[in-house]
Amino acid sequence: MSPTNMRPPSNTPISEAEFVPGLELSRRFYTDAVRPLLEEAAPGVPHSAARIGSGSEVLGHDTPRSADHEWGPRLQVFLHRHDVPRHAARIRHMLSEHLPKTFLGHPTHFARTGESGDIRVMRTTDGPVHHRVEVTGTSTWFTDALGFDPAQGLTPADWLATPTQLLAEVTAGAVFHDGLHTLTPLRRTLRWYPHDVWLYVLACQWQRIAREEAFVGRAGEVGDELGSAVTAARLVRDLMRLCLLMDRRYPPYGKWLGSAFARTAAGPRLTPVLTATLAATDWHTRERHLEHAYEIVAHQHNDLRLTDRVAPTTRPYHSRPFKVLRADRFTTALLARVSDPTLKDLPPVGSVDQFVDNTDALTRPALARALSHRARKP
Repeated sequence: MSPTNMRPPSNTPISEAEFVPGLELSRRFYTDAVRPLLEEAAPGVPHSAARIGSGSEVLGHDTPRSADHEWGPRLQVFLHRHDVPRHAARIRHMLSEHLPKTFLGHPTHFARTGESGDIRVMRTTDGPVHHRVEVTGTSTWFTDALGFDPAQGLTPADWLATPTQLLAEVTAGAVFHDGLHTLTPLRRTLRWYPHDVWLYVLACQWQRIAREEAFVGRAGEVGDELGSAVTAARLVRDLMRLCLLMDRRYPPYGKWLGSAFARTAAGPRLTPVLTATLAATDWHTRERHLEHAYEIVAHQHNDLRLTDRVAPTTRPYHSRPFKVLRADRFTTALLARVSDPTLKDLPPVGSVDQFVDNTDALTRPALARALSHRARKP
């Protein structure tokens, strides 16, 4: 059975049995449908092809539910900078006119929804296909995605001004073909922070915990169980992001944070402890579960051997009867190992998404960079 008629085209939800993960769907779409048309439209013109950028399938979290918007047979085709003006329009037209109307039962046409002109969904069509094959240059695409061109080099400021969600999007996914021989090296460069940047970001994540770890007990002591619970939830989130950073994984935004955390080395052990923290109805129980979580994560820090050993036990908060880790001890130990002078002189606020918590800001690279640079001015 051909890939274009395995399932009748329809706009009904995809069942679990019919579901093909988006990365696999896009890989096969490129190989079987897109590449032959590329070779016809621009014979001999080198290209790279990938499915990277936004989308649940890029991070490996897509399910049948994902098909309700911006999911389906889609990918990026990259051309040399000088080939974009000469060939991109012809390639787009060729794909629009000659792509199959469906692929593996999924429409290749993406129609606008009534909710937003920017959101498209798979729909059947009898006319030209409005496809989701983006034809662009590598420099243009990365600049749009990150706010800068990594091929021109990266500074510590570039790393810190880039939200981890965006770094995850450009380093996850899959490259199907790299005829330009540039896409794979760029993704390898972006795969993880340079060592000093990593130390600094880890230090700043510990600092976030240090600033609030005593508030679970203090709020509870005055009868504010709701405030205590909210603070505990913030600390749970910070611990989850810390574990991802220690695993050399870029923390994604909120929708996928728990899914990503479950894949970390500490995830299986910490998940029941953090869940119990969130389920607690009094601050004493909440604090007890957090103590356990702190010590697990502290041991993980020591196992990394990034610093001299830091005592992983909890202790009273000065003269007050609240049990804390004194997470600032880990901040101090990590900052002491940072050798890059441009990082040593920075305040311990970290990357932009360690002090900005607004999705609309963090998904706009130019705004995220402006906020990050402004935070580092004296």
